[in-house]
Amino acid sequence: MTWRELEVSAPEIARLGRERLDETRVGLLGTLRRDGSPRISPIEPYFVGGRLVLGAMSWSLKARDLQRDPRCVLHSAVSGPSSGEGELKVYGRAVEADRVLRDACDDAWWAGRPPESAWVFSLDVEAATFLEWDYGRGEMIVRRWTPERGFRETKRRYPYRMGRRGNGLRASAGSTCAVTQSGVVTYRAE
Repeated sequence: MTWRELEVSAPEIARLGRERLDETRVGLLGTLRRDGSPRISPIEPYFVGGRLVLGAMSWSLKARDLQRDPRCVLHSAVSGPSSGEGELKVYGRAVEADRVLRDACDDAWWAGRPPESAWVFSLDVEAATFLEWDYGRGEMIVRRWTPERGFRETKRRYPYRMGRRGNGLRASAGSTCAVTQSGVVTYRAE
């Protein structure tokens, strides 16, 4: 399924996920090594013609991984343990981009370089998840889409409990999180 098809099947996940990737301009790509163990690498995502497009230096290990086994996961970047940033996870398969799609990414790092310098691919989406946190309620909101089950949203308790002091959230690891009115989280070890 293309990104455009995800926008139809799970519009909320697609909208939130695109906003997150557009904001950070970097994601983490999980691939499988030859021996089956996981590899994670930074990558820059692009949206072109209803597709989620990524490119890897042609000599990179992640490019070799994907050419051998196209299964992968893209995870949006997160800047800290209690940042409150939403997280996108897209599971799918890498499909080599044709020349038209590759060239349509005119602001991509590979634009203007010889074709052999980058292996460019689109991500065929097989499943997608977007996580958000409501610190005020101590909830994690999980939005998932799979072709078998469609779109689902669940809420789970977030693993912090209200502390004894004001609006602090006490983590079981012995640190305190404080949430301001604007939703900014500060984290302090005790």
